[in-house]
Amino acid sequence: MKKVQVLGPGCPKCEQLAANAAEAAKAVGVEVEIQKLSKPLEIAKYGVMFTPGLVVDEVVCTGRIPSVEEIKGWLEAEPAKEQQK
Repeated sequence: MKKVQVLGPGCPKCEQLAANAAEAAKAVGVEVEIQKLSKPLEIAKYGVMFTPGLVVDEVVCTGRIPSVEEIKGWLEAEPAKEQQK
């Protein structure tokens, strides 16, 4: 099961993003747990300055509502390995 997080205050855009994520997961057959993080300090931990934000293994989008097609690509992708500095 993949964990997907929607970062934002709970506005209509955040709700639409959560709905798009659920639709994308269903379309690609990926089981997801969608968490909604709305506290400013929680959102800031991800470095997100513009909401809504979407986290699929890492922050993949901020400040807009990505399409279902975009989200499907992120759900199907392998998690990126952390780069060493």
